[in-house]
Amino acid sequence: QVQLTESGGGLVQAGGSLSLTCTATGETMCVSAMTYFRQVPGRERQVVARVDSGGGQFVADSVKGRFTIDRNGNTIFLQMTRLKPEDTAVYYCKTDPPAGPLCTRSYWGQGTQVTVSD
Repeated sequence: QVQLTESGGGLVQAGGSLSLTCTATGETMCVSAMTYFRQVPGRERQVVARVDSGGGQFVADSVKGRFTIDRNGNTIFLQMTRLKPEDTAVYYCKTDPPAGPLCTRSYWGQGTQVTVSD
């Protein structure tokens, strides 16, 4: 199994910055892409940013230019700048397995609250 430990988040004023960290431990051979999602009540989880095992990145248009994602081994870092109230959400880390028969599960972190005040 893979365990995900998330940290960071909290309360910040609009225009401020926060950082999130997610570390995967355990069966890390089953960790390939690592992704941050966010979710607000009543809405589906949305992809914020992703880094694959080769370093390839995706950043959602809604946060491009404000959020950056980096990876060091099995830890990802989401640096959030120029935060807006609409960035308020619970942020979740997710891992996806590599291709092949040995690893088939994705794993989710427990989530961390990010609140941006006006």
